[in-house]
Amino acid sequence: MLDGLEKLLAKGVDNALLRFGLGKGYLDQQDYPRAAEHLRACVGFDANYSAAWKLLGKALQAQHDLDGARDAWQQGIRAAQSHGDKQAEKEMNVFLRKLDKAAPTAP
Repeated sequence: MLDGLEKLLAKGVDNALLRFGLGKGYLDQQDYPRAAEHLRACVGFDANYSAAWKLLGKALQAQHDLDGARDAWQQGIRAAQSHGDKQAEKEMNVFLRKLDKAAPTAP
């Protein structure tokens, strides 16, 4: 599947849906840097793509970029709220709470 999507990209096809597919595919393969690259491009095309923000946060968290993950989920929550995607909003709020719980507290 990823090979076909990469071939489309190489031919000059580039849009939010293609980048989302690539990002999700690489995330599923645990290739977090490539997933993040494509998911960033996806939200570059469509800043209201809440599912892309959600996965971008996961890719960044997997790379231990906790500030980046937090920022992605916060932007994703705003995107979800802007078009009434309650489920995505709820999921990203849960991710943020878990991130806050896991964060080391300052002395």
